[in-house]
Order: sequence, then structure tokens, then C-alpha cells
Amino acid sequence: MSYLGIPATAAYSSRRRWCESTMSPSISLTSWSLHRSLGPLRLTKWDADTESIFTETVTQPSLHDLTDLPSLASSHEIESLDICHFHFPATAPEYLNTLKQKFREAKVSFDTLLIDYGDISHRDAGRRTADVAFIEEWIDVAARVGAKRVRVVAGEAAADDHAALARSADALKHLIDYADARGVGVVTENFRSLASTADNCLYLLDACNGELGLIADFGNFPNPVKMTELARILPRAIEVHAKGYYDAFGMPDEKELRSCLDLLVEARFDGPVTIVYDGPGDEWAGIERVKAVVKRTIL
Repeated sequence: MSYLGIPATAAYSSRRRWCESTMSPSISLTSWSLHRSLGPLRLTKWDADTESIFTETVTQPSLHDLTDLPSLASSHEIESLDICHFHFPATAPEYLNTLKQKFREAKVSFDTLLIDYGDISHRDAGRRTADVAFIEEWIDVAARVGAKRVRVVAGEAAADDHAALARSADALKHLIDYADARGVGVVTENFRSLASTADNCLYLLDACNGELGLIADFGNFPNPVKMTELARILPRAIEVHAKGYYDAFGMPDEKELRSCLDLLVEARFDGPVTIVYDGPGDEWAGIERVKAVVKRTIL
């Protein structure tokens, strides 16, 4: 058998590359860390009355255009970026080409386009179909702009809903096929309710036959099981989101953050460590404080 004309063994190897890490630990940044500077948030939501997707705009200061972000990252010695879909002010080919060129000029990698909407676990087939189509559109955007992969949310269903977990796995396998044909990988994350346990994250990875990648976010598992759950998924993660707790002055809880980073060392993690700063005060100052802790601990 072949996949898109490629011998089956080669196709399998090609598809696995999206969920395997082949580099040493590096510093990355998510656009959410600058969400108070990148202009309006274009949040995607579902209208149950009209059974349709709509956009809700949240006003934010526009200190930078998204096209500024690669050069800003480079000036702060950040090697790669994740960008939330709601930070894109446009998806026209001209804008995407400009953004792609800015990444090239800055020599910064566009690692993951974070698709922040979509319930692929929903029991209603119409809702799932609409959300999968929405995700496919953003996979197309990722391909045009040169992102390596997209992050797809596993679902909004309860963690103990086994039927929903199976629906999510089926949708992810379809999206993996769709994305692979466009040179884009698919990852999910321990994010929102369905993927709120290590068991469910690992189930999805196994159900997708090693072709699905995983982002492990430090802030998404609840205490007191947080460290135990993180330790279980980190050996399978290709990227981590280093999200900490911050005081009223934007100072990170360094002890807690270092405990999470120590788990990376134990897991021999070798991918991007993506800083997620959502504390108060100057965003770049907060990012630099977290970056300093990361560098002292694992680099």
C-alpha cells in the first residue's frame, strides 16, 4: 500500500516526525504571553440557537502587529513561536506570505498554530462536522504560513465520557490525514476537560498510532495530582508550555516552576520549552523572568 504515492513505510516515518522531538531543549514563546499587546482577540464561539460558528471580538491594545513578533522574539533570544489562531488579524494570502517572510528574516521557527476552538468530542454530529471543518480551514492557514503543526483541542466533554473520547480519537485521525497531505502535523494538549487526565492524553496518543503529538502544559493539571500526571505524559510530549503562578507584581512562583522543570530533566525532554506569561505588569519583563528560571534549570 501507499499513502499519497509514498511507500507505506516512508509515509509512516514522515507522519511520525510531527510527534517526535529531535532537538535539544530550546526557548519558545506563545503569543498568549503578549495578548495585551497584539490587538483585538477574535474569539471563536458556537451559537447553539443558530447552530453556527461566530466570532466575538475582545478589544485589546495594539502595540504590535503579529508580523512584528518574529523579530521581537529574535531580539529576546527566543528561537521559536506558537501563535493562537485568534491573534491573526487576517488570513488573506498576502498577509500570510508577509508573516511567513518575517519568520524567515528573523530566523525564528513557527512551531505551532494553536487552534483554540473546536469540540471534536461533541455528541451532536452537526456540531462536530462544523468544528472539524473550521479546524481544517486553520490547517490550510498553517500550511500557507509555514507553521510546522497545529494544536487541536481534544474536546469539551467530561473526562470520564468514554464515547466522547472515542469520537475525539476518530476526529483526530481524520485531521492527521488532512494535515499530513498539506505538510502540517497535528498535536493535542492536556487542555480543557476531555484531556484533563494523563490517562486520556495517553489514550489519544495510542489511538492515533504514534502519529499525534502532545503538548504538556504545566498549568493545566489540577493539584494535588499535577506533578504525578505531568510525570506520566512528559516522556511522550514534544513541546511543553511553561505556565507558572504569578504574584501581584508579576513574579513567578519559582519553586513551583522549578519543580515542573525538574520533571523535564528526569524525562530527558529535548523539545521547545514555550513560555506562557499571563501575569500582571510589563509582558516582556514577565517573559524574561520566566525565561531566566528556565535557563537556570534546564539549559
